[in-house]
Amino acid sequence: MMGDSMDLFAAEQTGRASVVPVLIPMPAERAYSYRVPPGMAVQPGSVVQVPLGPRQVMGVVWDEGPQGGDRVDPAKLRDITHVFDCPPLSAEMRAFLDWVSAYTLSPPGLVARMALRAPAALDPEPMVEGLRLTETRPERMTPARSRVLEIAADGLFWTRSGLAHAAGVSTSVIDGLAGQGVFETSFMPPPPMVAAPDPDHAPPVLDAGQREVADALIDTVATGGFSVSLIDGVTGSGKTEVYFEAIAAAVKAGRQVLILLPEIALTATFLARFEARFGAKPAAWHSDLAPKTREKVWRQVAEGSVRVVAGARSALFLPFQTLGLIIVDEEHDPAYKQEDRVFYHARDMAVVRARLGAFPAVLVSATPSVESRVNGEAGRYRALHLRTRFGAAAMPDLSLIDMRRHPPARGGFISPVLVEKIGQAVERGEQALLFLNRRGYAPLTLCRVCGHRFQCPNCSSWLVEHRFRSQIQCHHCGYHERTPDACPECGTLDHLVACGPGVERIAEEIDSHFPKARTIVLSSDLMGVKRLRLELEAIAKGEVDIVVGTQLVAKGHHFPKMTCVGIVDADIGLSNGDPRAAERTFQLLNQVTGRAGRTGLKSQGLIQTYQPQHPVMQAIVSGDAQAFYDREIGERERAILPPFGRLASLIISAETRAEAEAHARGLRQAAPATTGISVLGPAEAPLALVRGRHRFRLLVHGRRTSDMQGFVRAMIKAGPKPRGTVHVQLDIDPQSFL
Repeated sequence: MMGDSMDLFAAEQTGRASVVPVLIPMPAERAYSYRVPPGMAVQPGSVVQVPLGPRQVMGVVWDEGPQGGDRVDPAKLRDITHVFDCPPLSAEMRAFLDWVSAYTLSPPGLVARMALRAPAALDPEPMVEGLRLTETRPERMTPARSRVLEIAADGLFWTRSGLAHAAGVSTSVIDGLAGQGVFETSFMPPPPMVAAPDPDHAPPVLDAGQREVADALIDTVATGGFSVSLIDGVTGSGKTEVYFEAIAAAVKAGRQVLILLPEIALTATFLARFEARFGAKPAAWHSDLAPKTREKVWRQVAEGSVRVVAGARSALFLPFQTLGLIIVDEEHDPAYKQEDRVFYHARDMAVVRARLGAFPAVLVSATPSVESRVNGEAGRYRALHLRTRFGAAAMPDLSLIDMRRHPPARGGFISPVLVEKIGQAVERGEQALLFLNRRGYAPLTLCRVCGHRFQCPNCSSWLVEHRFRSQIQCHHCGYHERTPDACPECGTLDHLVACGPGVERIAEEIDSHFPKARTIVLSSDLMGVKRLRLELEAIAKGEVDIVVGTQLVAKGHHFPKMTCVGIVDADIGLSNGDPRAAERTFQLLNQVTGRAGRTGLKSQGLIQTYQPQHPVMQAIVSGDAQAFYDREIGERERAILPPFGRLASLIISAETRAEAEAHARGLRQAAPATTGISVLGPAEAPLALVRGRHRFRLLVHGRRTSDMQGFVRAMIKAGPKPRGTVHVQLDIDPQSFL
């Protein structure tokens, strides 16, 4: 940024040692002061190497201010040892990191570490040797050599491997020609990770409703400045194609674009749709990237050569050079909340980053979060609606199956009504989907003789049976053991019983009803990214008849032959004490049933429930989302819950219950007396034991205008300091209450 380039710290400018604050990516509460040695120039945002104790560590030259280092006699300070040859973090990015730190009450060094996730990318990538055709020709011509010369006749520089691949020959053929002087060599910058997107590559055909929303987004991008638009469109309405037009406008304007998606939705299908529209894929950013790929993406984003990134929540901390638009797809998804080290919600932080950078943000969902819906109704966000599916596609016919009137067969979990509808779909050559948001075979295993229940030794949770792997496993800490043949309590053989269903058990039941059908189970613990991609492609091609899956199947997939969707247990999310339980159940069931009928085939969604009169169930089958949101918003407002109130959670954990409880009580007593803010607890967390640590919870509740951060900061400062094994975990705006 211009402000940075004018604000250089250089020893030779002043004739004396210059002192600068350096923020080190570790749990440090402030920047440390370092000396700039003679002959070295740095500026705010420069990435440097500094000594810390006996080690050399990476850091970022920071701004003078709250995170700035202490004023110390330069003679007592240590020197910066190296300045990395990479673009400095912009003033906008540094302001964003400071904001996240202050809002989440996280050490600024930990927040800065999220922006420096690829240390090996701090130095430039090595130059690549290129070959260009000369006038010299080989002594002997072969078909392979002829193909190489034909390809290289364009006069451009080629890499060895690229030219060999294009000509369909081995690199030894290229080496042989180079040895005879057929090519001249030169060193080139490394090629970009992805080609530049072409906004005019394949403009879509939009219907009137889509065109109206697309034009509104294009105008927003052209106008510039900060704004938030909320696209509220039913499943299959073409939301992706619409926001692609905003991306095209931003790319034409020379800006970089970030598309945030839940990691589970960042699939080959989405990347292929982007490529079909723009002629090139976006750069991907997610946890499964190979280290080398991660380094290249980070570096090329910082240099500005990567124009569009599609990534999971951590992509928000990439050091963009000219970021001009953020899209948050599936903005309601709980996966946007990070609950490790730095607790933040990527949707909310995306809005903050857009505000600090003075550019638009676009939130997208078929079932917006209550918070976004309220912001849209209040005029803080611009609400844009897509009320119908694109083309000939119609919404599925939705109906409830009252499990009290239509119970499954003994030992089963699928109602005869649903079994019949699945059979009819398969007979027509169409596909059926069964959804159950529970991994494994059964959530509980017990002994029928003595009643022993298999529980995790490290957590207060049952061990889940995974019959495909012959294991029982804890889904919280990863503890697992082989599925036993006998009860460890009474020793009785063959009397262990699986209680309740998981997706593996539902697939087993489906096989008993439809032994000739091609059935597949989609669950995150059964496959890696590559296998998942292949399975999804097989479903889309019609190579599978029945899909049994967890929430993996709810995220934007397009299955042309899917006409029957069954929800095995719609009540599963309504009884966990979470204030967002009804909202999340409504969103998840809407997303899952929205997989049906996306290509115009008549489709249906059947929802198995023991609570058919529940407002969530009634809202889904009636299609009256407005009534559900009105009721949910009214209840939140009366209870002063978000977005009309504020919450903060403190989880106090220790290796002994007494330590955790005593520290929690000490913090509670240290809470300042403040009007409008109350502290609930301490109480044992619903998951009272995780990974061998006992957990107590304090919940701070205040009004929307309350200074929640100031209150929590004062309570922590006045309270007891963590000692021994005690750890305090802060979560502003918690999404999970376990």
